[in-house]
Formats: sequence, structure tokens, C-alpha cells
Amino acid sequence: MMGFLVRVFANALAILAAAYILPGIEVSGGLALLAAGLVLALINAVVRPVLIFLTLPVTLVTLGLFLFVLNAFCLWLTSWLVKGFEVQGFWPAVFGAMLVSVVSWLVNAFLSDRGQVVVITHHTRFPDGDVIDITPRN
Repeated sequence: MMGFLVRVFANALAILAAAYILPGIEVSGGLALLAAGLVLALINAVVRPVLIFLTLPVTLVTLGLFLFVLNAFCLWLTSWLVKGFEVQGFWPAVFGAMLVSVVSWLVNAFLSDRGQVVVITHHTRFPDGDVIDITPRN
């Protein structure tokens, strides 16, 4: 549960960054921002995997570029469902989805599934080889 909440706040932060950087994406307030983060997290968890499966042939033919359109659709769907969050047009949706994906990737790179910060340490265990430990610290 904690990991999901962290991802909701990460999505909200990413949407806020997209609204500040890109013209065509607007957020009216903090409540709309949190609602958009929640709805986007739910869409990414439930709707997006189904869409990826249904559009797999198109994605393969375009060598994965269709995923940009799919992510833009998910961001647009979020704006359609949440009052106070607006995405105006195709290109703001595409670039906004790219920015949201990058910010979410950065946040998820440092967090485990339980919402804990993952510390990557480097230990030398053997004289001729290195071992990298990625266990979360409590």
C-alpha cells in the first residue's frame, strides 16, 4: 500500500512538472493534482496493460513507437476523467506522457515495491570479482 501511495505522489509530481514546463497541460489546484496522480496510477495499473496487449501488433510493426501514443492516450484519459486537469491536444499529451514517464522512472528507480528507498551498495566479496547488493535498508 505504501508503494502505491508513493507512486501516486510521484505521478502527481510528474504531472506538476509537465504542467509547469509544457504549454497545453494545465492543473487548477492541489486537489486536482492529487486526483490526477491517483487516476493516472490506476489507469497505468489496470487499463494500460490491456491496451498494450490489444495493440501489440501495431507496437511491433512500429518497433515500439506506438507506446508513445498509448502513453499519451492514458494521460489524455486521465485529463478527461479529472476535473481541473487539462491536456489540450495530441502533442502536449505525447510530450507530457514522455515527461511523466521519465519522472516516474526516476522515482521508481530509487524506490522498492513497498515504498522504501533502495540503497545500492558495492561490496567486494571475492578477490577477483565484485558483488552489488541492492537489498532495501530498514
